[in-house]
Amino acid sequence: MSAARENVSLLFKLYCLTVMTLVAATYTVALRYTRTVQTELYFSTTAVCITEVIKLFFSVGILAKESGSLARLVTSLKENVFGSPKELLKLSVPSLVYALQNNMAFVALSNLDAAVYQVTYQLKIPCTALCTVLMLKRTLSKLQWFSVFMLCGGVTLVQWEPAQATKVQVEQNPWLGFGAIAVAVLCSGFAGVYFEKVLKSSDTSLWVRNIQMYLSGIAVTLFGVYVSDGAQVLEKGFFYGYTHYVWFVIFLASVGGLYTSIVVKYTDNIMKGFSAAAAIVLSTVASVILFGLQLTTTFSVGAFLVCISIYFYGLPRQDTTKIQPAETKSSKERLDTV
Repeated sequence: MSAARENVSLLFKLYCLTVMTLVAATYTVALRYTRTVQTELYFSTTAVCITEVIKLFFSVGILAKESGSLARLVTSLKENVFGSPKELLKLSVPSLVYALQNNMAFVALSNLDAAVYQVTYQLKIPCTALCTVLMLKRTLSKLQWFSVFMLCGGVTLVQWEPAQATKVQVEQNPWLGFGAIAVAVLCSGFAGVYFEKVLKSSDTSLWVRNIQMYLSGIAVTLFGVYVSDGAQVLEKGFFYGYTHYVWFVIFLASVGGLYTSIVVKYTDNIMKGFSAAAAIVLSTVASVILFGLQLTTTFSVGAFLVCISIYFYGLPRQDTTKIQPAETKSSKERLDTV
């Protein structure tokens, strides 16, 4: 596993982070557009389900190329997927949490401006930091913890006076939007660190792990469709309200999910923060152009603090690409370690 990671160049890591940034910014704006402009609103639960299916097909295709032959692919699937029910169960945990997170993103973007959503969602970074310390036995520097508090201050300013009225005239519930963000943040922190721990605790192929997770994800999201929109889906159809824009959003979500798993495998969850600041700027500019968003001074200061805090948080202090061995320090001691 270490040898494989050493063969991954810095250029490849930067490429993956760049793609993540562009996809995240585009996805936020595109999703916001489909949830506020379309007259026939599609079912978000079915979109999340289709995303899992597409990611599964992509992963099988990449594993086939990695295996080199159809026979080896079938053998790998038999041994690592269908012949390992315990591993499937293990990967069903992040599948369930990610499914909840994705659905909360739809709720949030239906009730918040894209720029407000993008900045507020960065609360996932301190949440991920806590999960990293507690679950992966890592330590963070004082500067990194300072950046966490700076981030919270920036997000508070964003929520205090988010933005003036936009051209999007739809009924929204900001409290519901922020509540959905809170749930999505918790889900993101836990699921991301859990998946990283699973990936780095064995030499199993990244694409095998993805297939295990996406199979569970399809089952979980199908159940979500049945519970949330079952009656309406039967009445109107699974693909009701789908347009080219909706399929574009689903494609972006699929590609973003695959690149996220690559970044987590070869760097860590904290490194994902590097792409967040650029995504905020890009989605904010796009919101001004497309939705007529008029930013206030308070919002701008808050967004600036968020970007600066993400930069400080991402400054390298230790090798975080590997899971640290268990230490004798207590959780409290790790939280206070410089």
